[in-house]
Amino acid sequence: MEKFGSKIKAFRTDRGLTLKQVADVAGCSTGYISQIEHEKVSPSIATLKRIAQALGVRIVDFFLDEANQEPVVAAPEDWRKVSLSRWQANIKQMVRSVSHRRMQPFHTTISPGGGSEGDYSHEGEEFGIVLQGTLKLTVGGETFEVREGSSFYYSSLIPHSWGNDGPDKCVVVWVVSPPSW
Repeated sequence: MEKFGSKIKAFRTDRGLTLKQVADVAGCSTGYISQIEHEKVSPSIATLKRIAQALGVRIVDFFLDEANQEPVVAAPEDWRKVSLSRWQANIKQMVRSVSHRRMQPFHTTISPGGGSEGDYSHEGEEFGIVLQGTLKLTVGGETFEVREGSSFYYSSLIPHSWGNDGPDKCVVVWVVSPPSW
């Protein structure tokens, strides 16, 4: 299991918040937040987003260490993994840090059957291009099949979800602006 629960707990305790306070704002039980902090369960993106909002951070902050100055060029081995195994997707932030940045780029490889497991929304806009396979993208209740070589663009305020219903992996370069993930 990924080691991000301790980061959530650190953010919570640094802010002097109880499990109950975070759970109430995030719409979860205190037991569920405790299980997340102890790496016993793997939450959905929507749940992580609500926890991040309760803590005043972005989802990606749960996965990243403090970063030094951003280099101009980042090789794939420098990208930071920011995904959970339950999504069946390998999501890597393509820059070290998004502090003081206007966009947040991701390289996302989604296994067959993988996806966000439900709608979520947040401030901003999203753009992406499918490099391989077919992405199932649902925005505002309308579902699109985004094929290799095609791009997409939408307001992140609209509830959206993504997945791979195909037999092969799907590879997407995804950009969120402003960084909010």
